[in-house]
Amino acid sequence: MKEYEALFIVDASKEDSLKEVITDINGAIAKSEGKVEKEENWGKQRLPYPINKQTEGIYYKLAFSLNPSQVSVLNNNYKLNPSILRVMITAK
Repeated sequence: MKEYEALFIVDASKEDSLKEVITDINGAIAKSEGKVEKEENWGKQRLPYPINKQTEGIYYKLAFSLNPSQVSVLNNNYKLNPSILRVMITAK
């Protein structure tokens, strides 16, 4: 298993259901047989440019380990989630 970091920008209008969105994010990693190592909520911040007509987003950073063959599947699953505006997964 290899170590990765992911930065998510969650739709700020979903702030009330943020715990559910985070549970979905962590659940997708667990479903892919990965392990979450560290979570950081950076809070609501103004976006540098509008994304889907949104000007604010909640930044959420996650460190996890996962089999490299599962990263593209995981990334595609996150892109299909309407609550997640952007996601960037990088290898540590």
